[in-house]
Amino acid sequence: MAKQDVGGIEIDYAFFGAADAPLVILTPGGRYPRDTPGLPQLAAELVQGGYRVLSWDRPNCGASDISFDGASESVLHADTLVGLTAALGLERFALVGGSAGSRISLLAAARMPKYVSKIFIWWVSGGAISLAQLATYYCADAAAAATKGGMAAVAALPGFADQIARNPRNRELILKWDADAFIAKMQLWAEGYAYSRVSPVPGISAEQFARLTMPAIVLRSGKSDLSHTREASEQVAALLPNAQLVEPPWPDQEWNNCGMIPNAPGRGRFERWPLLAPMILEFLDRR
Repeated sequence: MAKQDVGGIEIDYAFFGAADAPLVILTPGGRYPRDTPGLPQLAAELVQGGYRVLSWDRPNCGASDISFDGASESVLHADTLVGLTAALGLERFALVGGSAGSRISLLAAARMPKYVSKIFIWWVSGGAISLAQLATYYCADAAAAATKGGMAAVAALPGFADQIARNPRNRELILKWDADAFIAKMQLWAEGYAYSRVSPVPGISAEQFARLTMPAIVLRSGKSDLSHTREASEQVAALLPNAQLVEPPWPDQEWNNCGMIPNAPGRGRFERWPLLAPMILEFLDRR
């Protein structure tokens, strides 16, 4: 386990594979840590295919610091990824990610397009229902806790239990906030998930999409997936100048089925992501 200070935020990360191999940055979804079942296995497949993988815990995820800085959590994550690559001296890499990881990959690429060789993304969050759910889960619930019990109640939320267990100072990082200032910040962060018919991904304009000219693969979301709508994936593929829209290696109900995965050792919402390895490697190997 390694840590890197990025703008005052300690970020947990790990490299896998040969130092001289082409680099892939792997970003998961939700607030899940980088060791969530499926992620290390996918990284291992990419390493076996001849690539080096940077796996990292975003702020508020895993062993990294909790932070409520930034105009939105997505912006915080994207800016942190840009800062992490600069701090580590990385100058050429592919971005690979699913769900929130797809959003962060796009936002980060828009901030440093000259460094990004390729993009491979899936489960693009989008649609009015999906974005409203994200605002509720990540912002409204925490703000409501603060109104009832102050920042101690926020620190006690189940959504922060793993982060505090992995990085005990995270509790103090939460408690240092004034409750009123925190509630105002959550109001602002909720705006970061606002649905718009102009762009399928909040925070990225059509003009920014147009500047992402590197080759890209966007996996088409399932028709049944309300969290990552098919329309959002199709719109993103259409907005990226050199993107292909590709069918995923799993059935339409994949996301709904993920919600029924039991809470057991070695199990997790991303456990089938290694199925993507052949597609990712074929794409990365293209000249």
